[in-house]
Amino acid sequence: MTDRVQLVVRVTPNARRSEILGWGADEKGRSVLMIKLAAPPLDGKANTELLRFMSDLLDCAKGHVQLLRGEGSRQKVLEVPAYSLEKLPSR
Repeated sequence: MTDRVQLVVRVTPNARRSEILGWGADEKGRSVLMIKLAAPPLDGKANTELLRFMSDLLDCAKGHVQLLRGEGSRQKVLEVPAYSLEKLPSR
């Protein structure tokens, strides 16, 4: 798959349910997708839930959503298929 893009997300673990909160900005002013995750930040559970939630949201295979950076951080960089971005809420 050649048409892939990077997506910056900021996650909040331990939520009641996984959901998109909308768009925000990081300290450098770049767009960040804010997400609540229904998983604790222990043993990679929040990262696993993030990949599952995003693949469902973007309607693509779980293997097409990759965590590039931020495994132990709230701010993460994902690589996703470019065609799937149209399924995200508008900025």
